[in-house]
Amino acid sequence: MPTYYSLEAIENLIQKYHNAGGYSVTLEEGCLGYGTLMLYAEPEKKLKTFIIQERYLNEWSSAHTIRGYQNPPKKYLDMLEKIEQE
Repeated sequence: MPTYYSLEAIENLIQKYHNAGGYSVTLEEGCLGYGTLMLYAEPEKKLKTFIIQERYLNEWSSAHTIRGYQNPPKKYLDMLEKIEQE
C-alpha cells in the first residue's frame, strides 16, 4: 500500500526543494491536486529527483504519492524534454 500525502505536505516539499536550488515542472495536469509533478536539479546540486503523482481517492478528493530517484526513469526524462522543447 503506497503512502499518500496531502496538498500541504507536497507544497512543503516543493518549497524545500526550491530553497535547495531545485526546479519543479508539471508533467501532466491534475484535477484536484498537482497531477504529475517532477522535482529535479542540476547534477552538481546532488539532489534526488522526485516524481509526485496525484491519486484519485473519490469524487471529492485526491492525495499524492512521492517517489525519489537518483536516476529517474527514462519515461519522465522524455516527458521533461518534450516540455522544454515547447
